[in-house]
Amino acid sequence: MSGLSARRATGRRTGNHQVPAASELRPNTRHRYSVDTHELSPMSDKPVTLINVFTVEPSGQQELVALLSRATEGSVRHAAGFVSARLHRSLDGTKVTMYAQWRSVEDCQAMRADLTPLPYLQQALAIAKFEPGIYEVVQTFFPAGGDA
Repeated sequence: MSGLSARRATGRRTGNHQVPAASELRPNTRHRYSVDTHELSPMSDKPVTLINVFTVEPSGQQELVALLSRATEGSVRHAAGFVSARLHRSLDGTKVTMYAQWRSVEDCQAMRADLTPLPYLQQALAIAKFEPGIYEVVQTFFPAGGDA
């Protein structure tokens, strides 16, 4: 699986965040957004969740929420294997978290290898840092004694 990895060595600086120049986006055989997936074994029958936690200045939180909404609405939700996504913002204004559920690791990886959402990622990196990760559900809890 081929993808891209954003390197932050040079490029332009916006506030406290380094924005990679287009020439700095390098091929990466494991993943696109520096998510370490070498321990994931492809399991077509198991859904996965991609969780991105963004750190942003409070003054940029709403801009980031709008940007991620546009990226999801215009690109990500149309990818094969997309199940759903939820966008959260912290009450203190410093975090935005997006999680997207995918039918399989392969579907998630295919979306991440697609260049269509790349301009959104570059804009997000201009105002925020983020830590992505791919997860699988290990247990679900519901209220005691109630219907789910």
